[in-house]
Amino acid sequence: MSVVVRELAPADCANWDAFAGAHPHGSPFHLQAWRRSIEESFGYKSCYVLALEGDRLRAVLPLFLVRNVLVKKALISSPFAVYGGILADSSEAATAVYEYVRKKAHALGVQYVELRNAHAGMCVGEPNILRYVTFTQAIGPSEEAILEAIPRKTRYMVRKALKHDYSCRVTEDLTHFEALYSENLRRLGTPSFPHRYFASLLRNFKGSIDVREYWLHDRPVAAVLSFYFRDQVLPYYGAADPAFNTFSPSNFMYFDLMRWAGRNGYSAFDFGRSKKGSGSYEFKVHWGMQERELPYEMLLVRRKSLPNFSPQNPSYQLPIRIWQKLPLGVTRALGPMLVRLVP
Repeated sequence: MSVVVRELAPADCANWDAFAGAHPHGSPFHLQAWRRSIEESFGYKSCYVLALEGDRLRAVLPLFLVRNVLVKKALISSPFAVYGGILADSSEAATAVYEYVRKKAHALGVQYVELRNAHAGMCVGEPNILRYVTFTQAIGPSEEAILEAIPRKTRYMVRKALKHDYSCRVTEDLTHFEALYSENLRRLGTPSFPHRYFASLLRNFKGSIDVREYWLHDRPVAAVLSFYFRDQVLPYYGAADPAFNTFSPSNFMYFDLMRWAGRNGYSAFDFGRSKKGSGSYEFKVHWGMQERELPYEMLLVRRKSLPNFSPQNPSYQLPIRIWQKLPLGVTRALGPMLVRLVP
């Protein structure tokens, strides 16, 4: 029986999530909750693709059509996600989906198709965007074992942070998280996200997401939004107040999340994507985690050269410096309009 490729229908959603949830390379960003969150928050058109052999689901690809003045028109798997790409149970099904998308891209006249593969085994074409890596670490119920696995210098900083009287609050109130995170993004020269995006994530991923605030001296000094997927915890958006850097709030926050996750049955800590040579890359390297290159694929359609919308692109250095000098209220107001340009 041949493989048939088509776009997602409402009746497919439960089977889609079951397939993505069971696939070894699945991620929260392959689930229907991510589709709903991105549609609700940014208005991108989803073009989710699946492959069937009879009634059996053989492959899925989360995909969005993005249109704006910067990217012009592109198909991306998946906007604002560090992982995406085709999940398939055979090379035949993966190739069928890839060819379907290639033809669709030409029919739509997009500039390019971007597949944010998490593993080399997901690639159908040649990975040609190799600027990102991800970091993962096995964890368990023993706090001391987690601590001992951390390299000496960072372990010292964690032990130092543990001496302070931090408290952790799990909350659905986004006020402190958004204040810390938007200020962090301004320092980096990056637009902030709209409130509706974080609210949508909490609503659509309910039961597999949380926001943790870390308080010290009666002040919220750090906060992190994390996904929980199978045996994994993925701290996805996090920030700390630099005024408290002498108390190592970031080190405390991530270690506390690791030990909580280990005690509660999670066995993998996914520290997420960083660009090689960036500040976040250097921070994560010092945790001694397993580093894995992310083999992103970009299929050029109308565009003749690979785009680079990374903040490290020299063309963006002046706008970044200007953004960093703007008042926080201005960046929080303008950010949600601009962040749609760089998904």
